[in-house]
Amino acid sequence: MGSETIALNIVAPGSRGISDRLHDWAITVDHKRLGILYILYALLFLVIGGVEATIMRVQLITAHNHFVSPEVFNRMFTMHGTTMIFFVAMPLMFGFGNYLIPLMIGARDMAFPRLNAFSFWLTAFGGFLLYFSFIGGSGLYGAGNAPDVGWFAYAPLTARAFSVGHSTDFWTLALLVSGFGSIGTAVNFIATILCMRCPGMTLGKMPLFIWMNLVMAGLVILAVSPLTAAQIMLSIDRYLGGHFFDTQTGGSATLWMHFFWIFGHPEVYVLVIPAFAFASEIIPVFSRKPIFGYPVMVAATICIAFIGMSVWAHHMFTIGMTSYTNSFFVLTTMAIAVPTGIKIFNWLGTMWGGKIQFKTAMLFCIGFLFQFLIAGLTGVMMSVAPFDWQLGNSYFVVAHFHYVIVGGILFCLFGAFYYWFPKMIGTKLNETLGKLHFWLFAIGFHLTFDSMHVPGLLGMPRRIYTYEPGRGWEIWNLIETIGVFVQGIATLVFIVNLVLSYFSGPMAGNDPWDAWTLEWSVSSPPPPYNFTSIPTVASRRPLWDLKHPEDPDSRYE
Repeated sequence: MGSETIALNIVAPGSRGISDRLHDWAITVDHKRLGILYILYALLFLVIGGVEATIMRVQLITAHNHFVSPEVFNRMFTMHGTTMIFFVAMPLMFGFGNYLIPLMIGARDMAFPRLNAFSFWLTAFGGFLLYFSFIGGSGLYGAGNAPDVGWFAYAPLTARAFSVGHSTDFWTLALLVSGFGSIGTAVNFIATILCMRCPGMTLGKMPLFIWMNLVMAGLVILAVSPLTAAQIMLSIDRYLGGHFFDTQTGGSATLWMHFFWIFGHPEVYVLVIPAFAFASEIIPVFSRKPIFGYPVMVAATICIAFIGMSVWAHHMFTIGMTSYTNSFFVLTTMAIAVPTGIKIFNWLGTMWGGKIQFKTAMLFCIGFLFQFLIAGLTGVMMSVAPFDWQLGNSYFVVAHFHYVIVGGILFCLFGAFYYWFPKMIGTKLNETLGKLHFWLFAIGFHLTFDSMHVPGLLGMPRRIYTYEPGRGWEIWNLIETIGVFVQGIATLVFIVNLVLSYFSGPMAGNDPWDAWTLEWSVSSPPPPYNFTSIPTVASRRPLWDLKHPEDPDSRYE
């Protein structure tokens, strides 16, 4: 056979059409691209969830307000909670984990790249399915209807007698689908961390970020599985004649509460442990000191996960459990404050005596330390069952868990954006806009959630659509709503900063923060294969060893 010349059409990356590039992103199995897809997806739903929160706060700005109808308020309440937990906070944590775990352990990708992509698209489909309910879930009032049973969906609100149409089914199926995606991601994290670390990186030399994501992934499997089972049981109740949660035919509404909260409270640690991971990487770098008490930090993380699986029923103190049950959950809820307090002291010990650089990422972590301390203190207050009987269904609890989720988790997430954006994109976020974002968001946060404790103490119930005048609640609700708008402005500043820095930010270089973990040893953004050759490490701070061969950490570990 004669020789043939085969011509290859090589297209330069910059000359490819937008459809080709979108197609590449849609079919990608690269952990870095999937991490960015998770983050973009979560930012979209962050805006949507923020709009829903604003609608609720405008409705409650004054007594006897009629900004929206009671039906719309219930939908906003349900969709806001579901969106923020399942389609903002979890995808953000998975996004940063997907992007950073292989880079920080010296691997070229996740253990199961196709499972990684499948898990993302399951999560994405779950969110879009939930929001399709606005036009597809004809409900009790005859119009297009989003779920309106609360993000916790207590029985008997979800029974077909009280939730006509398919709005609850959209909620159930959306969480079922996204739950499988979450479990797939957790399995991938565990396999990657345990099996794909580079030579020399023993468990005792892993960055704290990796340790905490390993623990988080284990919690996801333990916590999401009961919720998935409960969603299947609820579907059987609604369509196949089951009576798991139907009290009129021998079922138990309390059973649903146990299933939901055995997911719901570990879910707090699913979200807050990665937030701890962000703080544990950012605070040492901007304090110019190694983390204080690494082994204790690892042990405290494992203790939080272990105890966190045994505290769920403190959400149920008000339903009339036995004194023995109450006592057990009082003790476990108080006990979990101990390893959490250890972490706070370790972060403060890291900062103590350090040469602190007040970059935006560090400011958000300092804000997190202060606010999470307050959240923990109000949590210990709520762990006292008689105190909880008085305030468990009031706005005091709403303030408490928003202090955890916004004041703790979201502040750390913003810090992570400012810290790792240069690695992901190659340009740095604007520090002036970043500090404006921090101060506006901190002011708005405290206006809203500091004030929210007071009407709770004055007896304002949670989950109400409106209220009577003259009870001393109006001024506090006004301040809370003003704070929400300030937070909205701060978030707009953040989005503007992201867009401007993406297109015209200063080039970051490989290691703009003089950091110590492996992701900063490669280009920004990293190449598709991550590492030209798999690195070998000898300590927890491999880049410190590389930069300071005369004084390596490996000498002391």
